[in-house]
Amino acid sequence: MTTTRASLIREIAGLLAGAGLDEPVREARLLLRQTLGLGDVELIARGDAAVEAREAERLRDLARRRAAGEPLARLTGKREFWSLDFALSPETLVPRPDTETLVEAALKAFPERLRPLRVLDLGTGSGAILAAILSERPNAFGIGVDRAEGAARQARANLAALGLGTRSAVLVGDWGSALGGRFDLVVSNPPYIETTAIAGLEVDVRAHDPHMALDGGEDGLEAYRAIALQLTALLLPGGRAILELGVGQERAVARLVEEAGLGIDGPARADLAGIARALVTTPA
Repeated sequence: MTTTRASLIREIAGLLAGAGLDEPVREARLLLRQTLGLGDVELIARGDAAVEAREAERLRDLARRRAAGEPLARLTGKREFWSLDFALSPETLVPRPDTETLVEAALKAFPERLRPLRVLDLGTGSGAILAAILSERPNAFGIGVDRAEGAARQARANLAALGLGTRSAVLVGDWGSALGGRFDLVVSNPPYIETTAIAGLEVDVRAHDPHMALDGGEDGLEAYRAIALQLTALLLPGGRAILELGVGQERAVARLVEEAGLGIDGPARADLAGIARALVTTPA
């Protein structure tokens, strides 16, 4: 019996629905579209087109992995963030909508679209935050830093693919410790999960996101301590540093920043769920 695109979507959607996933049909279509290199129109209009047995079995294998908890973005190797497409690697986090709150705070801090800016992204991962800001501020130049060589390599590739390679550089380093320059804007989504809490995270995170990008130490604040101590040397006068926060961390991170001699520019910006997510800090 011939396997068609439409029948394979039904089969895979049934498997995903049985695993309790919320949008099985949408995810089944995404798997076919990405794996077979199809556009939306072609996928819908040619639902009766045959799928080769080898491709069909490959898609079934991907569906089984998705049903077992592997994130869809890991299976397709791509994730959209700020309406931009990013390729992923094992060393990068999957960019999440919550982090767009940090980008929004950064753009609000520097609202003049054509203003020249020097931007630093600490723990750049896939380069998503840096690319989003550069895409909105065409006269900005940005540097991304990551401790993982694989993440830095992926960020460079993503920035180049988005046409931002000539306005950016990506380095491997321990936060900003090796940098001699100063910046108008420093952004960071550091690891902030308590070490002992990682085992209790959802399987799509604990089993598939890099632990280096999750583990914030015993109290979840290890990276913030390191970054806070470096910010005075990294920020230009009038600059801003914006830090993504984990749930319930605003007060503790604000205290670390103030102890390092920096100021806090109002309450943290909340994400769509009302969680304090982006803390804006200023030079003393």
